[in-house]
Amino acid sequence: MPKAICLKKHFSSIFPECQIDARVTLYDASTEEEILSGNPDFVLDCIDNIDTKVALLAACVRRDLRVLSATGAGARADPTRIRVADLRESTNDPLSRAVRHRLRKDYGIEGGIPMVFSLEKPKMKLLPFKGPRGEEENPSDYQVVPGFRVRVIPVLGCIPAMFGQVMASIVVAQLAELQVDTEPVVNFVEDHYHILHQRLIEHEELVYGTANNVEVDVEEVKYIVKELWHGRSARDQSLKHVGRAMWRSVNELMLVRWDREKPASVSNLVLLKFNEVDEHESQTLDQIREKEPEFFNRVSTVLRRAESDFAL
Repeated sequence: MPKAICLKKHFSSIFPECQIDARVTLYDASTEEEILSGNPDFVLDCIDNIDTKVALLAACVRRDLRVLSATGAGARADPTRIRVADLRESTNDPLSRAVRHRLRKDYGIEGGIPMVFSLEKPKMKLLPFKGPRGEEENPSDYQVVPGFRVRVIPVLGCIPAMFGQVMASIVVAQLAELQVDTEPVVNFVEDHYHILHQRLIEHEELVYGTANNVEVDVEEVKYIVKELWHGRSARDQSLKHVGRAMWRSVNELMLVRWDREKPASVSNLVLLKFNEVDEHESQTLDQIREKEPEFFNRVSTVLRRAESDFAL
């Protein structure tokens, strides 16, 4: 029985009143209109064939449809490593790496697609493909549909099920207009937060003559850098530095006060690049509000989150 029909029967047994349109259809250019017409509220991509996956994601972007994509769950066993982030932030996953490359090369799409992926490195590779007598054979000779793989990666069944549960949670939350702040993928190690904390202390001593007004410790620096600013400058809204190379940016980042009249607390620190600090500290907040109202409002919103999280 096709999976689509099997799932329809299963869902109908749980909730008989639901309406399910199950289609045993392969997605490609000829079926795009049939599958994606009708302006669906959400498209969930669970395809593991690269050509088909890339074509579907590109079509969703072109049609301005909300889409959530799952990457490889095979050869993984750690449920605590599952994350939801932009396509550019997905790491340690060969499938998402290939999808990123193809979307950028073939369609000029560099990001903006949320992905469910695992930070865990795959523990296995594709199983070898051997004939009845043990000799190596060409998997392509056994494909039922051109382009689809015959060999498989070993799968621990509960991990792809968890991917599905994560996808369901994200979709339901978004349809209900419930804001979910997913954990950012920031490739800093513990030493980086110590460096940023020490850098803050030294800057305070240089600018203000004392570090007595530094009201954060390393753990709070970790929260500020990771949760509030996602490991990049408050002025950098592009995702070009996100991903594997993100750790390098710690060499050009530092924490400084947002409002110079207030102490360096968890709700008054912004992450900036070295070359942005002097300009920031030469202006008052009123000047920033007047010159850059969008930036001012964005930073103020982020810092209000810190006030809420710490009940300040």
